[in-house]
Amino acid sequence: MRPRPPQIILAMALLVSACTPRVELAVPSEPININLNVKIEHEIYIKVDKALDSIINEDSGLF
Repeated sequence: MRPRPPQIILAMALLVSACTPRVELAVPSEPININLNVKIEHEIYIKVDKALDSIINEDSGLF
């Protein structure tokens, strides 16, 4: 007895589905902790001498 086309298709589908990889997404049991040890230091010094201020002034024509 010769196998029928639907039986061949079913057999091929079973063979192909047996080889497919399984991908699983799982939630971790504990929360994700990200420790960043970052130290940010900044210092801003603004000093304008009165004489220098008068030189750089817009009325002086320097700039």
